[in-house]
Amino acid sequence: MTVWQDSLLNLGSRMFGEIAETERIESNFTFVKTLVSALKEPNSFYFAFEKLKMVSILSAPDKSFRIISWNLPLQDGSYLYYGTIQHKSGTIKLTPLLDKTFQIDSPDLTVVSNKDWYGAQYFDIVPLAKNQYIVLGWKGHHPDYTKKVIDILNFAPNGDVSFGAHVFSDDPKLARKIFSFTRQAAMYLKYNGAEARIEFDHIVAADPSMEGNFKYYGPDLSHDAYVIERGKLVFKENIQLQNPVSGDEGKYIDPLKPSKKLKSGL
Repeated sequence: MTVWQDSLLNLGSRMFGEIAETERIESNFTFVKTLVSALKEPNSFYFAFEKLKMVSILSAPDKSFRIISWNLPLQDGSYLYYGTIQHKSGTIKLTPLLDKTFQIDSPDLTVVSNKDWYGAQYFDIVPLAKNQYIVLGWKGHHPDYTKKVIDILNFAPNGDVSFGAHVFSDDPKLARKIFSFTRQAAMYLKYNGAEARIEFDHIVAADPSMEGNFKYYGPDLSHDAYVIERGKLVFKENIQLQNPVSGDEGKYIDPLKPSKKLKSGL
């Protein structure tokens, strides 16, 4: 597994170090194939891949699976997302995550399969109900604005995997909560285990005339939350936080700043 990790580390460095976009995409393609081969090794589920800082590897609280996700920035300011779910089982079992972001007409309302994934790089995973988990993700999206997402990961009895669920109390139509805001701002989005709630900045337009233009959206210094109650996310407005830590956008790549060495990860 150490040999596999070294190969992946070399490919990962090329994915975010090469100047030419075509070469980075090709390195990413090889990275995917190499990662799949590594994960097919016996007992690979227990190998942490600690050197791979360009990918997020999150284990479920019950250790029944882990989700691996990463992004590949493009020069036009958009991103491609890649990922897989590795299941803990007696046999090798992987569920690929295929990013179809731009083919989903209403991403905030639509429950999707792993083959129609609303791609993101995840940074936390929280139990919601039986075979159901909340995943918090970062989603670079556009040259002018970025996104964060509260999504729901579901495992059906037959083994099928889907994302999104109608569990949000403030809008029964919502399948996932998507926040869009200027790339110049950081957004607080974090699970508070002591309070059993997802806490986040309240995001608004800088001016009513800019409604819908997300490059002018940002936090207004107030905070809201979703409290986990019996498999639902119950919305609470204007909660009090103690010294919230700012978001982590600075740890992700900004392809619009070529003077910075390209890197990725959490």
